[in-house]
Parts: sequence; structure tokens; C-alpha cells
Amino acid sequence: MLGVIGGSGLYALDGLNIEQEHDIETPFGKPSAPIVQGQYQGQSILFLSRHGPGHKYLPHEVNYRANIFALKKLGARRIFGVSAAGSLRQELKPGDLALASQYFDHTRGKRDYTFFGNGIAGHASMAYPVCPALSADIKSAAKRINQPLHSGTTYACVEGPRLGTQAESFFLRDAVKADLVGMTNVPEVFLAREAQMAYCTLCLVTDYDCWMDDPAQHVSVEKFFEVYGGALEKAKAVLAELLKTPFTDTPNNIRSSLKTSILTPDNAISAEQKKWLDVLRD
Repeated sequence: MLGVIGGSGLYALDGLNIEQEHDIETPFGKPSAPIVQGQYQGQSILFLSRHGPGHKYLPHEVNYRANIFALKKLGARRIFGVSAAGSLRQELKPGDLALASQYFDHTRGKRDYTFFGNGIAGHASMAYPVCPALSADIKSAAKRINQPLHSGTTYACVEGPRLGTQAESFFLRDAVKADLVGMTNVPEVFLAREAQMAYCTLCLVTDYDCWMDDPAQHVSVEKFFEVYGGALEKAKAVLAELLKTPFTDTPNNIRSSLKTSILTPDNAISAEQKKWLDVLRD
């Protein structure tokens, strides 16, 4: 099943025939919002609002672990994320869509980054954090509806909630070689891999951050809303087309990533920990 995580402005999915609403608790707390299950384009999907109803949570306040765990427990094996992002490249224009393939973590340690710890030692490989099969499926869907889509981009995740300085923007653009900057995909992408789930985010480019000399091009909340609605409609069209054909199988190195990640033997893990760890291993 596909899990859809909606970002800013996407708090519900129009056209979703709702069958059930899951208001659940996880070993890591409650998800951002109740998870809605239903039929969309003839397919059963799960939908979760990343920021909660009414945009309740700032990026560093989102319970990413609970969100990913809940989606996995409810049957999602793939995650299609939708996120707003600033552009660090001239060719990535406001209103464009972009698929991230690499991530640079520029957050500040306020978030819970891993399911591991507290007696479970694990180190999952993140060299290639995005699922190539799901990414290819998304690119094919965009191509079928003639929707231009940038791919192979690097997303730098910053802490927020403040918008960045120009010095930070130049650092991410020139030193890191990032193409996009946002506040929400870390640790979401990494937790999905720890949960053995395929993950891709479709980024909606809303602005040029603040690296340009012209202040009129700099990011602002007002400018964000000017562009976001149109880009969101494009993303919804890609999602609708994506669900019209079967998904490509997720590579084994993703679906069985925990087989080589956990160092702690099972006999040293408590019964309570084994219970939630089995959900991730499923």
C-alpha cells in the first residue's frame, strides 16, 4: 500500500473516498494527525498530514518516528511525500516540481532521528536514501501526463522555523552543492529506510531562497502562497497518474535493510522492543 504524507497546504486529499480513520498510538507517541485510509484512483492508500490539522506543528515539532511507524503498521510499504522547497539553482524555477535523490542534514539535533538506541544498536546504510524504483515510477507518471519534473537533485534540510540567512543559502548552494532547501524531509527519509520502506518526496519549488541579489526574489510566506497552490495541483496530477499502473518492486536492499543493520542480538532485546521492531522488520 502507498502512504502519502502531505506537507504545507496539503492537509487532506481531494477525491479520496475515505473508508476508515486511524487515530492510533505508537511506541513513539502519536502521529501528527489521524491517518486516513481510503480509495484513490481505484487504489487503497493511506494519507497523513505531516504538520497536523490546521498546520499545528512546526518542522522540528513533527513526530517523524510516530508518523513512519504508524504508516508501516497500517500496511504502507511505500511513501510518497509532498514537500515545499526553496530553489538554490536558477533552472529550478518557482512552480516547478523536483524529485530529491540525495539529502544533506543541516538540522540542529532537536529531532528524534532514529528508531535505534535505548538498548538496540543499529546502523542503516543511507548512501542512497531514496528508492530508485519508486522514483522511476514517479518520473514515468509525470512523463505520461507531460508534466516537467526535475530529478537527481540534492535536498538540504535545515532546522527552521526561521527562514535562512543569505550566508547559509550560499553555503548550501556552493559548498554543499545542494539544489533544494527545506525543513521537513529529515529525518523522515532516514526513518523510512530504517522501516524498510520505499521513500520518495516530490518537492514543490516555491521560491529562490535568498541567494539571489534581488531581494524581490527572496523567500517569504507571502511569496510561498502565491506559488504553492499551482504547484500542488501539478503534484496531485502526478500522484493520480502514478496510481494508475502497478508499482515496480522495491529493491531487496531496502525491503530487507534491517537484516544487516542491527548489531544487538535478539536475546538482548526486550519483549516490548521486539514487538515494535517486528513491525519495522515486516
